[in-house]
Amino acid sequence: MELDGFDVAILAALQRDGAMTNAALAEVVNLSASQCSRRRSALERAGVIEGYSARLNAARLGYGLRAIIRVNLSSHGQGKEDDFARFVASHPQIRSAFSVSGDADYVLDIRTRDLDAFADFVHRHLLPHPQVSQVRSEIVLKTLKDDRGIAVT
Repeated sequence: MELDGFDVAILAALQRDGAMTNAALAEVVNLSASQCSRRRSALERAGVIEGYSARLNAARLGYGLRAIIRVNLSSHGQGKEDDFARFVASHPQIRSAFSVSGDADYVLDIRTRDLDAFADFVHRHLLPHPQVSQVRSEIVLKTLKDDRGIAVT
């Protein structure tokens, strides 16, 4: 899909506030509300906009610990990687998971209530998984930047 300046402005505005009405969006991007509505719908149909959600404050909801875990599998193959993908999908503590290049096979972004819950997850679920050969974890001490959007320009 070819994006023009109005589309880029719409995407930038919606990343800041996904609940923005078409009328409010129109004021920001200098188009009519009906034009914003049509463009927004086209961006949704094209899959450029995948959906809308609220950003929640994990700490205020009682999830005070964030960790990054690097995982190496003992062996590889489609069935084994599918099994690990099912494991990842079945554990809500894993908020993001990435297959990566480098010294790890996967990087997991974990959120738990506290260190005890984190240790429980690692020792009772992750380490016993038959495909996991090595786990290296880092506890996030301070978040400097956590921008989940895309730089549209």
